[in-house]
Amino acid sequence: MSNQTVVEHFEISLQTPSGEVTTAVGVPTSFVPITAILPLMRSLGEEAQALEQRRLLEGGQRVSCQKGCAACCRMLVPISAPEAFALANTIDRLEQSERTRLLAQLDLANQRLAKAGLLKQLTSLAESQSPVTDEAIEPLNRAYYALRMPCPFLDNEVCSIYEDRPAACRELAVTSPATDCQNMTNEAIRPVPVAVRISTTLSLLWADLTATAPRLIPLPLAVDWATRHQAEQTRRWVGTELFEKALDKIWRYLSQEKARRSST
Repeated sequence: MSNQTVVEHFEISLQTPSGEVTTAVGVPTSFVPITAILPLMRSLGEEAQALEQRRLLEGGQRVSCQKGCAACCRMLVPISAPEAFALANTIDRLEQSERTRLLAQLDLANQRLAKAGLLKQLTSLAESQSPVTDEAIEPLNRAYYALRMPCPFLDNEVCSIYEDRPAACRELAVTSPATDCQNMTNEAIRPVPVAVRISTTLSLLWADLTATAPRLIPLPLAVDWATRHQAEQTRRWVGTELFEKALDKIWRYLSQEKARRSST
């Protein structure tokens, strides 16, 4: 009996507000975990963002973000359950010394959040059984940013998990001067528009698959959350069905984003 994985090939065409994303992908027809869909989702998100940036460049603007510019790495980063599982897996694969260092950094971050009175609120957010609105999260965002606490994965102002960083980190870029980012609440900051927020679509996908409420998990709590929900990560779905459900969420988001931009 052959153990070779069967792959079905798809041609994808996504109409984004800044142009068309066209690509070919191979999707396994076997049963796979939710984390198997992440590389494809991230790739589609980055291609959509590349179109946004190209449009701005053609209009005479440029993205001012560069390696070592990590002011935004003091903000509260929400990630989806699939991303939390993938992040925990990434850390498990690291060399023992690096894994120990990062886990210690996460522990220190949680201690600081507890001291600031935010850990309980952030934990409640991660475990919420009902959808949480942007308005409800905004006070937490501001309180978190007021700490100016570096991301636990930041090492000398450089991301130590760059290849595996969350979608929200990949999507944040600005065209305003980098100096303005010393205060991310500065109204002069001009963020690059985001065509499709991959963390949000993954959160909606996970909610659909598990019949639960969409949830976004604060990054410093993600590894602990994934560990406590480890049994959920063992679930498997047919790869092609998972892929089609994920695409449906992306198409819906793009449709809503196009309508939102048309009305502004």
